[in-house]
Amino acid sequence: MFWLWLALGIVVGLALTVVLVGVWLFQYMCRRYLDFVVRVFEEKPLFIIPAGSPRDDAEDVHFANDDGMTLVGCYLRTRAAERKGVILFGLEYGSKRFACIPYGQCLLDAGYDVFAFETRSHGDSDPQPGYQPLQWVTDYEVADYRAALAYLKNRPDADPAGIGFFGISKGACAGLIAGATDPYVRCFVTDGVFATRTTMLPYMRKWVAIVSTRYILQKLVPLWFFGLIADKALTRISEQRSCAFPHLEDYLSRLAPRPLLMIQGGGDTYIKPEMTLSLYRRVRQPKELWVVDGAKHNQSLQVAGAEYATRLTRFFDANLVSPFQVSAPTPSRTAPAPLTRPKTKPAKVELATARLAAAKRA
Repeated sequence: MFWLWLALGIVVGLALTVVLVGVWLFQYMCRRYLDFVVRVFEEKPLFIIPAGSPRDDAEDVHFANDDGMTLVGCYLRTRAAERKGVILFGLEYGSKRFACIPYGQCLLDAGYDVFAFETRSHGDSDPQPGYQPLQWVTDYEVADYRAALAYLKNRPDADPAGIGFFGISKGACAGLIAGATDPYVRCFVTDGVFATRTTMLPYMRKWVAIVSTRYILQKLVPLWFFGLIADKALTRISEQRSCAFPHLEDYLSRLAPRPLLMIQGGGDTYIKPEMTLSLYRRVRQPKELWVVDGAKHNQSLQVAGAEYATRLTRFFDANLVSPFQVSAPTPSRTAPAPLTRPKTKPAKVELATARLAAAKRA
């Protein structure tokens, strides 16, 4: 019995020692590095942000979010004889509503209406006092995307069958979170999507290494422990900015059974392909991952060109077109023929992994 109690005491003592060391290490790293992590997180990236050019045929849209602010958007109608569907476009960080045109022109030509808008404190939408948007998605952007969905549902020409979503980078993240719980969104396309925590974790070691010479400590501390520091930093920033940073990871499993096409630049040095693959694995079928070889962040359209337009149009044709068509506002109208919704064969994770490996080798 003595030896049993001795062994138990040793085990409990070792466990308690590990816990105490962990608590001390956490407090030490927060004291030394937390302020720097917060400062790096709040730095704005040096992107060339597209603004787009206004078009005379675009409908100027104003609608209110739940906080009473007026959001500004543009609604572009297809010139095709019959409208196939409506696409909500999610803008990348800092871009203006007409930046949707280069991405959406192929969809307009194919028979889809495209709607894009600027979230609060962006472009011509009302500013929120005290709120300066960063490249990271907050609950404010998610709320504005939900307001945009409500607006599309209540338009006189609303499609009763639902809409498709197509978003770039930050807009992709906010739109996925908003659409994950709204069945009105029937399918999703993202380009350069990222999640706050999944993006922060791989960079935490590098951020700490900038201000620390304790290389042994950097190598020994596991990644999940850096995740605790990241969560502490997000908590502080949330309190300072009076907002929350929702975790896209928690919503991805709720997209299914609605299809997802995830596009990622193989040469993206900001949102690395392995970060996208980590998110992709959280999504249930049907899904497809397309890694565009050599494309930098938000540059897949410029690199892939015609193939980008073909894949985009093919995806929405397969997953959004339905018998509940609404005629486009053109002089010539014909009754829409009943359509069946074709099924696409989703790509498997193994195929996506092979493409990712090929992109990294290139």
